[in-house]
Amino acid sequence: MTKTRLPLILLLNALGLALFFSWYLPANHGSWFPIDAGIFHFFNQELVKSHTFLWFVAITNNRAFDACSLLCMGSLMLWYWWRETPRGRRRIIIMGIAMLLAAVILNQIGQKIPIKRPSPTLFFSDIHRVSELLPFPTKDASKDSFPGDHGMMLLIFCGFMLRYFGRKAFGVAVVIFLVFALPRMMIGAHWFTDIFVGSLSFVLIGLPWILLTPLSDSVINGLDNRLPGKHRPSMN
Repeated sequence: MTKTRLPLILLLNALGLALFFSWYLPANHGSWFPIDAGIFHFFNQELVKSHTFLWFVAITNNRAFDACSLLCMGSLMLWYWWRETPRGRRRIIIMGIAMLLAAVILNQIGQKIPIKRPSPTLFFSDIHRVSELLPFPTKDASKDSFPGDHGMMLLIFCGFMLRYFGRKAFGVAVVIFLVFALPRMMIGAHWFTDIFVGSLSFVLIGLPWILLTPLSDSVINGLDNRLPGKHRPSMN
């Protein structure tokens, strides 16, 4: 059973709070806004400079591409599932269920904060939108982009990989996070800070209380004992 590591939890919480308030408290988000604006305008100009880049961001922000992120996450878990005993395979599946529960709960909490922020494609005028440049279904705008829910769920996946599979799995998960979170920023559906301040700060505040306490193991053990299946633990 994982022991509670309160000092580390509080340190991660403090980092998350400091990151969030460094964006939230200053007028016009302080030094974060020039970073946000600069990144958005850089990629926005590339949309009309490179037809290849235009199609790249259009495809990677199509709803079907979200299924690719699930496929990549599932493939990483499958790598470890394949090498486990039948009993261990059941535990990995249940860990995936616990991860989804954590993602839903933390995402719902994140969406309750009283911050309404339109994406840069709706904030700036005289800009390029992929949906106007190509006859292709893609997401290039959001009326409420903070925090980035997609980025938050990918970061939660990274945390679970580190906790249950180690550093190598975490490294691969970070690559998956970057591959599937950055296109949202490139197309202008999210600001840089929606992901690297909003999503990251909420994960730093919420996820340690799940993974660095006995909570996640307790949920997994509880589901393991209650869910039916051939390899369910003996109750003797």
